[in-house]
Amino acid sequence: MNNVSLIGRLTSDPELRHTQSGVAMTRFTVAVDRRVRAGEEKQADFISVTAWQQRAEFVCKYFSKGNRIALTGSIRTGSYTDRDGNKRYTTDVWADNIEFCESKRDSSSSYGNSYGGESDSYSRQSYRQDSAPAPSYSSGDTGDFVDMPTDEDLPF
Repeated sequence: MNNVSLIGRLTSDPELRHTQSGVAMTRFTVAVDRRVRAGEEKQADFISVTAWQQRAEFVCKYFSKGNRIALTGSIRTGSYTDRDGNKRYTTDVWADNIEFCESKRDSSSSYGNSYGGESDSYSRQSYRQDSAPAPSYSSGDTGDFVDMPTDEDLPF
């Protein structure tokens, strides 16, 4: 199974490019914090990500350097020969699903960047390949939902 899930921050503004046949694409790097022990210095991995078509347009339109981003995708490896004739190997994550991880308010107050999106700090916008309309939630009637049991109610 080749599944990758990442949450991190963009290291630079993504730039929209087009292939010779006109397909939109972008490459960007996501800084993902590593888990460290207490007292250790923070560390991050810098993961190269490629997005195609509408996902590329979405990232370039709504994200900028420093914004938190969540994405899922798959690892793709490749190789090429550089100008000096040396064989180079690449590893990228190809994004299938991209989501906001913070509100516009949180983003603009922390980094001075704005990416459009909802102003509610709990909202999440995303783009999926099979984009279906997002469900609408309200604070009204809870219908058939039942309260979750507490620890005392569990039989074990």
